[in-house]
Amino acid sequence: MRYPDRMLNIVSILIGIVALLLAIPSTIPFLGWGNWFVLPIALVGAGIGALSSSNSGRNFCLIVLVIAVIRLMLGGGII
Repeated sequence: MRYPDRMLNIVSILIGIVALLLAIPSTIPFLGWGNWFVLPIALVGAGIGALSSSNSGRNFCLIVLVIAVIRLMLGGGII
């Protein structure tokens, strides 16, 4: 594994952690609109993780993305 590949994976994991930290308070009722901020952050993290040869950062961001989408679906997109 080359150095830039490892860095892309680390950056993707860090972006995923930021998205997860924003998604956690968004699970509280009436704060579900915060997931709209999580979606683009997690997508960027997954895109950066896709450029890496390792899949762990990409998969972590995709899990955060799925959690945010499910929460948005349960709340009707706003609640």
